[in-house]
Amino acid sequence: MDKNRIHSILSNDEKIDVFYQDRSVWIQGVSNNMAKVGFVDTFEEKDVLIKDLYEKSN
Repeated sequence: MDKNRIHSILSNDEKIDVFYQDRSVWIQGVSNNMAKVGFVDTFEEKDVLIKDLYEKSN
């Protein structure tokens, strides 16, 4: 994923499933090439590289 796609997701009201290492995440914020994400299945938060986030096609 790239920075433009992240900003598109954050500014969109539509629900978009984003993943990090096969785990569903929600994007809390973006700074440079890093994104702070929260994992949907736990209270865990983590700073990850934007390029490591992805969407799964249905």
